[in-house]
Amino acid sequence: MNTTNSPGKVVLASFIGSVVEWYDFNIYGLAAALVFREQFFPSFSQVGGTLAALATFAVGFVARPLGALVMGHFGDRVGRKKMLVVSLLTMGTATTAIGFLPTFATIGVWAPILLVALRLLQGVGVGGEWGGAVLIAVEHAPPNRRALFGVFPQIGIPSGALLSQAVFLVIAAVLPAEALHSWGWRIPFLLSSVLIVIGLVVRKSITETAEFDQAQQARKIARVPFVELLRGSPRQVVAGSLLSFAGPTLGTFISVYMVSYGTHRLGMAAGTMLWISVSISVPWIAFMLIGGRISDRFGCRPIYLTGAGLAIVLVLPMFALVNTAVVPLVALGLLLIAVANSLINGAQPAMLARMFPAGVRYSGSSLCYQIGSIVGGGLVPLLAESLYARFGTSIAVAVLIGGVCAVSLLAVASARNTVLGADASEPTVPATRSEAGIPGVVGAAE
Repeated sequence: MNTTNSPGKVVLASFIGSVVEWYDFNIYGLAAALVFREQFFPSFSQVGGTLAALATFAVGFVARPLGALVMGHFGDRVGRKKMLVVSLLTMGTATTAIGFLPTFATIGVWAPILLVALRLLQGVGVGGEWGGAVLIAVEHAPPNRRALFGVFPQIGIPSGALLSQAVFLVIAAVLPAEALHSWGWRIPFLLSSVLIVIGLVVRKSITETAEFDQAQQARKIARVPFVELLRGSPRQVVAGSLLSFAGPTLGTFISVYMVSYGTHRLGMAAGTMLWISVSISVPWIAFMLIGGRISDRFGCRPIYLTGAGLAIVLVLPMFALVNTAVVPLVALGLLLIAVANSLINGAQPAMLARMFPAGVRYSGSSLCYQIGSIVGGGLVPLLAESLYARFGTSIAVAVLIGGVCAVSLLAVASARNTVLGADASEPTVPATRSEAGIPGVVGAAE
């Protein structure tokens, strides 16, 4: 077996690039929640400035479908690996540039304008990342490990959040608050350039997937994948977009919105909220691996439905715990939602990838995930902040989160197996001991 296609190297390539991308994306979210109001929107009120900063965060999600379309087009035509390199470079360039960006005090209104432009570029990069990373993993996976392999790009999300939070914590511990807010916030953005080099080295070490190579040899590569996608798989696009609401909603809610909520609404120290986020990231990652493993064992559809159902049921109890502002209870509340998110994310990548034929799979899975992310990851934090400002209660926010997850639950529950794919409802075929598992990974050879 070619060592460049070994299971360990494949999942590492899908994982580490995703970590770098989501480090970049979450660094922006944390800075938007904690710093950008003062640096880029100083003339706004506290609520208005927070909304403006979170709106720039949402802009990145709006740009993600564009990245999905452009990189999905070329990913379906020239290969998954090449576009993963492009997405990584795009994201890293934008993030590093934000680290050098002058503030409102220096260049006035051009500061928020340039911030939005770079945020759009970040969104384009992430838009092409998720689908390619999932396909590299799933298309290399043995049949009974598709969900487990597919979850590695997903655990890049909390891993990237963990890394970004840890960097912010170190800087906050070393620098006085004034220095952190004036120039120290730039350091995490500039560190991205180092991480990008690491990600590129790993990704260049793998080869293209066999399924894409077979599609090329069989001349099943669409000239315009997006057009072929809409012509041949319209129901899959609708169902895939709707089922993609819940995962980004819960992920961004935990890692970004709740940091802002605890800091600005409950009066907790920013460092405390970051430490809480760090403390739940490790079990969050472990539960995602478990979610992928049990999705292979019991089927993606039932595990997804379980996770979405838990999110709907647990969001009010979560706020009851968080609103105590007692650190262990806040951590417990966020961990409850992280478990629900882990089940969703354990099932979603493989289910979404297998909904589309290989010739349009990059375009289809990327587009669906990014459409879902606009609602789940981009608009939900903004709507949550607006609802709290309007009603003055976390119940309004809980109803919003539960409602978004209910949409995804209904989309999966009502979709037929022909739409969700052959692997969605049934456990995958057991592998022989020789083809099962990855050394050191939960759910390895049995």
